[in-house]
Amino acid sequence: MDRDDLRIYVRGLLYIMGKAFDETYKESKIAVQYALSNALYCEAKNIEITGQVISNIKNKMQEIINKDLEIRKVSMTKEEAEEFYKKEQTNKGRLQLIDAKQKENITLYYCEDYYNYFYGWMPKSTGAIKVFDIIKYNDGFLIRYPDRRTPDRLEEFKENKKILDTFKEYEDINKILNVNTIYNLNTIIKEDKIEDLIITAEALHEKKIAEIANKICESKRRVILIAGPSSSGKTTFAQRLGIQLKLNRITPVTLSADNYFVERENTPKDEFGNYDFECIEAMDLELFNKQLLDILAGNEVEVPTFNFKEGKKEYTGNKVKLKEDQVLIIEGIHCLNPKFSELVEEDKKFKVYVSALTVLNVDYYNRISTTDNRIIRRIVRDSKYRSHKAIDTLKNWYSLSRGEEKYIFPYQENADYIFNSSLVYELGVLRNYILPLLEEIDENSEEYKEARRLRDFISYFEPIPEEYIPRHSIIREFIGGGCFYR
Repeated sequence: MDRDDLRIYVRGLLYIMGKAFDETYKESKIAVQYALSNALYCEAKNIEITGQVISNIKNKMQEIINKDLEIRKVSMTKEEAEEFYKKEQTNKGRLQLIDAKQKENITLYYCEDYYNYFYGWMPKSTGAIKVFDIIKYNDGFLIRYPDRRTPDRLEEFKENKKILDTFKEYEDINKILNVNTIYNLNTIIKEDKIEDLIITAEALHEKKIAEIANKICESKRRVILIAGPSSSGKTTFAQRLGIQLKLNRITPVTLSADNYFVERENTPKDEFGNYDFECIEAMDLELFNKQLLDILAGNEVEVPTFNFKEGKKEYTGNKVKLKEDQVLIIEGIHCLNPKFSELVEEDKKFKVYVSALTVLNVDYYNRISTTDNRIIRRIVRDSKYRSHKAIDTLKNWYSLSRGEEKYIFPYQENADYIFNSSLVYELGVLRNYILPLLEEIDENSEEYKEARRLRDFISYFEPIPEEYIPRHSIIREFIGGGCFYR
């Protein structure tokens, strides 16, 4: 099952879940919130989620699947859709979507008398769903689906309590700000109130970074490990954390994990015969741990610089010595993997996981994935700073995300603190940059389908002027004009 097939599968599963609730508990209102380990966390209003409710919904979903009912696609104009929703007296959230949508036509999916809007393609019938589960979880429930690599079974569910808590915290904040959907954000932009929202969102980031610095100070730990997937804003976060540490009278010293790769000829290869630079075996762990212990012992250490062109480490006189009032900040994809710094006692390490955990939704059933947020960031940054075309970034994204699934996500719960680098307004800013880049992708290329999906999605957002964005913002790491390095 490829990524597109999985997206269609999940949409179909959510559609069937919605139909099951509609037929069993008509008064309920379901909201799809976040992705957690091949599952989607959902919450319900107007109904208490009990074990019996979950059992009834699961049985109803299986009944709908067994009937193999047709799912029909119906297209109508915005005007027709507005009249339709008024006549049906359906919930306001779907009507908001019509106002926010840039296209002239609205697509609904019908199955018998049930209808719903979903962003993207749907299975042709309910029988396409073969494997699923629904379980009570926290205050809501999980809709579980198979991994695309094992489509015939469900993998073991892995607890993501820290990630869930971070999602819920930011969701609550966005509800207070009344900006939990694209419609809300676009309304703020149209009413010329976006500058206030940007100031608030940036203040939240500053507050969280200050909290992390305070916790590091209280912990008295001297090794700060920062990890996270691509385009999470780790570089800017590390710089801003350093500033907050200085306010706590702690001077940070940085050590780049990228300088500790093994020599090119010793780099492991993947199943396709290509160098696997993202596996932990591509790191010279023995040298890294030895030098890390020496630095913590107060010794002066000459650290390497990795020459990526030549594929080897070089020693150019770069020396590191840690003073009593200093801490060591290390950023790298393996920083939360216990093997990475296994010779250093746990009580000397403070671990931070950084990711753009997106909590802004399209509507109740259509969530914005963290992955989409990050790939949009990555396309914009690759174009601006690496002269890469959008098609090149999309081509490389599969191998990059595969590495993240294997080497980053399994260790995210090891973090002492999870920093959410997403900004509720950022897609309105990135829209201005990414649309022309996606337009360059030819319709005959393999990446065109994904480019069109991203283009249609980002078009939901009203544009936000760049001049409103402060120079220290994490979003500046991708669009430029920041005060860190750029």
